[in-house]
Amino acid sequence: MIEPTSPIELTGTAARWSGAVHVPSSVIDELRAVTTILDDEWEVAERSRDWWPLALHWSLAGEVAQRATAVARPSTTSEVAEVVSVCNRNDIPLTVAGGRSGVTGASVPAFGGIVLDTTALVGIVAVDGTSGVVEVMAGTFGPDLERELQDGHGLSVGHFPQSFDIATVGGWVACRGAGQYSTRYGTIEDLVVGLEVVTADGTVVRTGGAPTAAVGPDLGQLFLGSEGTLGVVTRVWLRTHPVAETEQRSAWWFPSFADGIEACRQVMRRGATPAVLRLYDGVESARRHGGDGGRCVLLVLDEGDPAILAATMVVVADCCQAVGAEPGPDDLVAGWLAHRNDTSALQGLTRKGFVVDTMEIAASWSRLPGLFDDVVAALMTVPHARSASCHLSHSYTDGACLYFTFAATPPPDEIEATYVALWDTGQRAVLAGGGNLSHHHGVGLNRARFVAEALGSGVAVLAAVKAALDPRGILNPGKLGLPSRFGPAPWPNR
Repeated sequence: MIEPTSPIELTGTAARWSGAVHVPSSVIDELRAVTTILDDEWEVAERSRDWWPLALHWSLAGEVAQRATAVARPSTTSEVAEVVSVCNRNDIPLTVAGGRSGVTGASVPAFGGIVLDTTALVGIVAVDGTSGVVEVMAGTFGPDLERELQDGHGLSVGHFPQSFDIATVGGWVACRGAGQYSTRYGTIEDLVVGLEVVTADGTVVRTGGAPTAAVGPDLGQLFLGSEGTLGVVTRVWLRTHPVAETEQRSAWWFPSFADGIEACRQVMRRGATPAVLRLYDGVESARRHGGDGGRCVLLVLDEGDPAILAATMVVVADCCQAVGAEPGPDDLVAGWLAHRNDTSALQGLTRKGFVVDTMEIAASWSRLPGLFDDVVAALMTVPHARSASCHLSHSYTDGACLYFTFAATPPPDEIEATYVALWDTGQRAVLAGGGNLSHHHGVGLNRARFVAEALGSGVAVLAAVKAALDPRGILNPGKLGLPSRFGPAPWPNR
């Protein structure tokens, strides 16, 4: 069984933020009576952080953003319900954490309290091979799920985010994740058939279960992307497909990023859905794929039935050639496959004092070329900015995801201020240009300050749902831009 992977070395256990809610020993005793409790200071500190890039700098300085009093590690849904009930009765903030691979601080216990670690909720429960549905516990890591499905049943979910090796099924659901093959198989909301969720009062709710339904709103979609603020996902039913029979690849060089966007748009509008359709701007094409800095490369991969593959690749070639693209070597795709989940550069640059992060957003096809130009230009206006680049990573009939990467080299005492300035500048350029707040990384702490701008009057609806399902406000307080009874969000300091 896989365990969570540390984002970078932790050199101390001090909490950077004040205002943590201390959990009385009597409550810890209550929790210990129903499940496994971890209270070693170093272990609790480790399980109180995730892969939020800013917090990596704090880890090197011997700090975590905030530290829980203890970690609860239930192994059954009934134990989860007991833990949640105890925290609810005692007004203790409860933050759910799985693989802790998120990059927005969503699993940081902003107000202390208890961290509920789901990674003991593991394993495939059942596989309906006829219907192509797998029932799996939420703490199961992606590689464990796929290994058993492929080896034992000849099936695959097809959900392969960059964090695949270190993320759990529950994390995919909680943060509304998208895999690198999403253009073929869909993002996580397309793959979920049903959910088992524990709400704040300990009630166990099951949603979905059929291919589709017309029984009021889809309650499963309510919990998808809620980042542990509305309930604790304990079990998931996912759609699967047979392991692909064959695969085809191609690569194409474009004169400009806008030309590549147009080719991707035409591919999708013609009804082709290759699993991978990844377009890199000139900077990333040169850095990752041997480009000359001017041309932009598109990587294409599809898998499945040979007849469908053949038609898909014909459409891709037609659309690329129609805008002046030239074919490149297929081994560019092989190079991407070999390194697509490598995050070592993040740790290396962080240790050197760089501020590095990514910002993934989605917008309609008509807005994408302008957004690309405007956001890259805006990021480069921030003092100490060194680079800003982009690739297109997930496509739909009406638009796509742009994934911006940026880096800066501020003085040590300006790391946090520079990070905030980059996000303020970049994210607001996205919103001003008609893009959305997030495509698949979610909100957490880092994007919480933008939620009101992004949702408008809809933020009141979200707050009303939170109040109805979690009236005491114990579930992951401080996240999704929602008000918290434990105080204002502790970050950023303004």
